Amino acid sequence: MTKFFQHILALAFAVNEINEDPKILPNVTLGFHIYDSCSSAKLTYRVILDLLFKSQAFIPNYRCGIQSHLIGVIGGFDSEISSCVADILGLYKTPQVSYGSFQPRMSDQTDVPFFYRMVPNEDLQNWGIVQLLLHFGWKWVPPSSLCNDKCYLGYRKKKKEGETFCCYDCEPCPKGKVANQTDMNDCISCSEEEYPNQGRDGCIPKVQSFLSIDESLGIILAFLSLFLSLVTALVLVVFLKQRHTPIVKANNQTLSYSLLTSLCLCFLSSLLFLGKPNKTTCLLRQTAFGILFSTAVSSVLAKTLVVVVAFMASKPGNIFHKWVGRRLAHSVLWGCSLVQVGICAAWLATSPPFPDSNKHLIMEEIVVECNEGSVAMFYCVLGYMGFLSLVSFTVAFLARKLPDGFNEAKFITFSMLVFCSVWVSFVPTYLSTKGKFMVVVEVFSILSSGAGLLGCIFFPKCYIILLRSDLNNRKQLVRRRNDYNTG
Repeated sequence: MTKFFQHILALAFAVNEINEDPKILPNVTLGFHIYDSCSSAKLTYRVILDLLFKSQAFIPNYRCGIQSHLIGVIGGFDSEISSCVADILGLYKTPQVSYGSFQPRMSDQTDVPFFYRMVPNEDLQNWGIVQLLLHFGWKWVPPSSLCNDKCYLGYRKKKKEGETFCCYDCEPCPKGKVANQTDMNDCISCSEEEYPNQGRDGCIPKVQSFLSIDESLGIILAFLSLFLSLVTALVLVVFLKQRHTPIVKANNQTLSYSLLTSLCLCFLSSLLFLGKPNKTTCLLRQTAFGILFSTAVSSVLAKTLVVVVAFMASKPGNIFHKWVGRRLAHSVLWGCSLVQVGICAAWLATSPPFPDSNKHLIMEEIVVECNEGSVAMFYCVLGYMGFLSLVSFTVAFLARKLPDGFNEAKFITFSMLVFCSVWVSFVPTYLSTKGKFMVVVEVFSILSSGAGLLGCIFFPKCYIILLRSDLNNRKQLVRRRNDYNTG
């Protein structure tokens, strides 16, 4: 068969090399015959008889005509065929070797001087090795190279161009592969759970990698998350206690409460990214982050629109007068937030995130991560949040020069500038990192953008409420004066 042709070539090459080299078998000439049994027991018995008693007719126990001296038989690859061959050869004490195993039926064959057999073997780059049968049984005699030493662990053979087949150089194994035996033709790859050691002569088990809350980086991020959520909660308490003061009333209490609540939950949601991922945390990580931040940005957008519409409605006969109040604020807040809820619901229904082990991302580690399920849906969540941020920034920028009584737009403009800057830089940074550092980048972006909203919008108000009550009273006088002028 064609696929066994290389073995026939190896046999022919070996016999020719032995016969042409007087140092190997002086005064001895080897030859061979090849018979095809066609994987049939019947034909196997026939060709063996033909091999033993070559003639026009088979006459067992008689040799007719000139015969070559048979010193051995190489069996086939199939153990059943080799067994049929052994049935006949065993009667005549003729040694047989199969490719699959040695059959020592020649232990009492003391009159056989030599037996050479070529078998495929990696040690000679498929040229084979020579097996010698003496009077002490089987003995392996691998041909020694006269032009180089053995290749040690961590090295592989590389054939020398223009030299004989047994002459080779030794070169280090390439990155990612090992040679755990001497004289290997090629290096082998470690399993998916292992990686090569420094000498590339063995494999080391990989360690699982994820952003653990026990390591220093995880501790820092967890502390920042809890600290910022606590600060946000304190600001919310201040606004609730000072809800009757002019500065709190002037900044739409309902939207302020919703913004502070969503920011507090955003900071806490970053804790879902810490620790070993599981099914629950993978489902909640991106969806909770996307919905909560969209709610926060929707609150900012609503606050900005309320300021713009209130100023425009202050002019006599303006059509925006009927939009002033909670109706506009609630419509923007719930409408924009529900769109993100719908995107996340479609994501979870079609291709939800799940815990996964990435064994190929980093050679020395098994990265335990949340597979996003659908990368397109993940970027849809980010894209919609970016769209809301851009609209909020644009509206706030256009309204930044409104009269002093409505100057919250200035703080919103700056806060959205910080927010957009963080998330614009997030995408390339996120894509350029690997393993647990991708999680670090996302958590840091959540905390820093949330802190930007909290600091830019609410800290100036807290400063006035807690430390400058005189300014708070002045705000009240200005507001009353504006109400009087517009009334």
